[in-house]
Amino acid sequence: MDPIATPPSFVTQALRDLDAWVRHFRDAEIPVLGSTADALEAMRANEDDVDANLIGEMVADDPLMTLKVLAYASTHRPPRLITDVETVTAAVVMMGISPFFGNFGRQPAIEDWLGDQPEALEGVGEVLRRAHRAAQFALSFAVHRMDHDAAVIYEATLLHDFAEMLLWCHAPTLALKMRSAQKADPTLRSHAVQQQVLNIQLFDLQQALMRAWALPELLIRITDDRHARHPSVQNVMLAVRLARHSAESWDNPAIPDDITALAQLLNLSEPATLQFVRDIES
Repeated sequence: MDPIATPPSFVTQALRDLDAWVRHFRDAEIPVLGSTADALEAMRANEDDVDANLIGEMVADDPLMTLKVLAYASTHRPPRLITDVETVTAAVVMMGISPFFGNFGRQPAIEDWLGDQPEALEGVGEVLRRAHRAAQFALSFAVHRMDHDAAVIYEATLLHDFAEMLLWCHAPTLALKMRSAQKADPTLRSHAVQQQVLNIQLFDLQQALMRAWALPELLIRITDDRHARHPSVQNVMLAVRLARHSAESWDNPAIPDDITALAQLLNLSEPATLQFVRDIES
């Protein structure tokens, strides 16, 4: 990894309202995993041997690079293209290999971006690892259900908490303040502490940014927990809940309720469902 060219300017005080936060993040630089930045450069050096599937697979484990590619593709979609570009692979196909590398130069790495903020680096790392586990769960659930939108469900789960990731990267002091408040008072609800510290709720910011970037309608809908009765949304929600509740161990008292709900979605018995999710990580 190389040091970032321009040190980031962090937000240290809550912005006025949702519009102000959207304006800030809409055009902000987004750092990616160092491994993604390095892999991108390795592919750039061998561009003739690279195709859209290889790039899609490389990006698939990195929520922030996924977000960058989809946002760019959605805001630079040619007028002749009627359908939404719903996956990274489809976005690269739309752009072409050489234009993709032209549009995405050397990427800033999170590890450099937060190099002098070790607690924030740890914080965003936790969210990224949880997102990756949740996406793996979600993909397995979708494949079991034979959902034709499995690839979009995977990406929707990967991006489910991207606003929290952006907050760690751009406002680490505020993100740490929220984490400290919840550690001091475990009964404090996330939406309450977000409103108190940020003047907004991260869900609202996330939905507003997805609209501002014109992300695919299916992706926006699947990540909207308010549509919880839709099977694809349930797929995402349960994967996110299970990844969160099992992050430390499988002894979390909330997990039995997750398994009960998941058993209904997958049409399996509860013992079979528990075995199914445990096998995903084996």
